[in-house]
Amino acid sequence: MVKDFQIDTIRSQFPLLHQRVNGSELIYLDNAATTQKPSAVIEAIDHYYRKINSNVHRGVHHLSVQATNASEEARGLVQQLLNARKVEEIIFTSGTTESINLVANSYGRRNLKEGDEVLISTLEHHSNIVPWQLICEEKKATLKVIPINDAGELNLEDYYALLSERTKLVAVNHVSNALGTLNSIKEMCSAAKKVGAVFLVDGAQAVAHLKVDVQDLDCDFYCFSGHKFYGPTGIGVLFGKEDILEEMPPFLGGGEMIKSVTFEKTSFNELPYKFEAGTPAIAQMVGLAEALRFWFSIDHQSLFQYEKELLAYASDSLKEISELKIYGDAKNKLSVISFNVGNIHPFDLGTLLDQMGIAVRTGHHCTEPLMNRFGIPGTVRASFAMYNSFSEVNRLKKAIEKAVDLLS
Repeated sequence: MVKDFQIDTIRSQFPLLHQRVNGSELIYLDNAATTQKPSAVIEAIDHYYRKINSNVHRGVHHLSVQATNASEEARGLVQQLLNARKVEEIIFTSGTTESINLVANSYGRRNLKEGDEVLISTLEHHSNIVPWQLICEEKKATLKVIPINDAGELNLEDYYALLSERTKLVAVNHVSNALGTLNSIKEMCSAAKKVGAVFLVDGAQAVAHLKVDVQDLDCDFYCFSGHKFYGPTGIGVLFGKEDILEEMPPFLGGGEMIKSVTFEKTSFNELPYKFEAGTPAIAQMVGLAEALRFWFSIDHQSLFQYEKELLAYASDSLKEISELKIYGDAKNKLSVISFNVGNIHPFDLGTLLDQMGIAVRTGHHCTEPLMNRFGIPGTVRASFAMYNSFSEVNRLKKAIEKAVDLLS
């Protein structure tokens, strides 16, 4: 185990973890759905509402200036997190889903035409499938799907074969929420550029588990959600390259996204505000800023190595259980173990684990096409974060064995 990663110090900062559920100490293993929040994030949001609460950008009074400064600090911190070239390339949304819909409806509606092709992968979350289905249907474009192998890995040769001059956009997740597969985004992006395609990355499952550098990846868009990154719900990020964002029309109309309005014509605000109509999620921006400060305070090299060792230990431990099958055995994967045991329904197993204080996710994980690829209705998913421990893995294993005995 990584000696210099202070798991007890980390855990002490997350108040929700320190409780009992159904008479047992809580083990929270549903981090791919949402992470818990450190006290600093909770306190920052509380402080905003108690001491600062005011609308932003247009007010000249003291509270409005404070609220503007506190919320806008998040934008610079996100730029630092992603290594974006300019702060204007950081757009706030409600989450990854809205970010993808923004690109589909703004970039896609303007640029796609009949006969064009959009590529996604078998690994995608519904939020990176449905928006492209809708816009392709509207524009009479074709949606094509990159297949996977039995280990849950994208076959890059198949991907390269799908690319052509008709490919206008590729949208792929960085890390699969259902299997944990880490995709070769840099190589995929480079190949897409050779045929002139724009590349979007769903980074919802990636930013909390690896270093993301959008300039190094050379992607055109990158999306993530605050609530999967130790921050609040209701706030997300869309990174977009400045030249592409400048050419895109607004997604929503209203206040703040305008420069001037008359009944005859409206001119639009500069980046990033052109895409941020209405009152933003101010408290959530403040909370996200604090989550980012918390993130920057951690030794990432130690964290990433710790999470790698924890995942390997959990995988090896669970494989010792008779009839347990793990779905997704990619050579490069992060933070997620999806599994079933024999003919036991995932919901039944998850329910019994909950009775023993262990929170896991069951079902198709918003990846129905991926579940269909494996011929299953769903899985039990244990997903890990920086505050999970080796002893929790041991308890998970014992609880699964007990649940299997009861269900058998």
